[in-house]
Amino acid sequence: MHKGRLEAFTDGVIAVIITVMVLEMKAPAGAGLTDLAASLPIFITYGLSYTNIAIFWNNHHHMLQASKRVDGRALWANLFLLFWLSLVPFVIRWMEETGFASLPTAGYGFILAMAAVGYLMLERALIACNGLDSTLAGAVGSKLKEKISLAAYIVGMGVAFVQPWLALALYIAVAILWFIPDRRIESAI
Repeated sequence: MHKGRLEAFTDGVIAVIITVMVLEMKAPAGAGLTDLAASLPIFITYGLSYTNIAIFWNNHHHMLQASKRVDGRALWANLFLLFWLSLVPFVIRWMEETGFASLPTAGYGFILAMAAVGYLMLERALIACNGLDSTLAGAVGSKLKEKISLAAYIVGMGVAFVQPWLALALYIAVAILWFIPDRRIESAI
């Protein structure tokens, strides 16, 4: 199968996710700087979430550029990835409404970890579909960043029950790690 529909569908779903995230944000109750400052934690979480969605989209784009075709397994893996990404607006709203309590903050890490698993599943499905001699297969290397990311999400989930802000710091560290698109794929294309 040609990859065009998968790319178009993914672009549409991610656009909706980003739109829902911003529409779910509440405006400050007052017009003063202190009212705006009270909203700073949710702005930071929105910024982190937007960045994470953008990172997944950016790397997804590169991965699809390195692939010539998709199959049913890749379509389902992509849907699995999009399912977890679609939960980001819910979990950031949950964090906001509970004052960044432990369980919602751990839940945020869980959602990001599952999206990362979905991304890896899609990567493997695309390699299986395009062959071990494909551009994508040749570009994928040691997976050290992937392992560090999943470990940080898991540690963050546990740390959230001790200090939620420290868990958010770990989630930010993962976003920083991935902020530059995957150069392995970029250089192979």
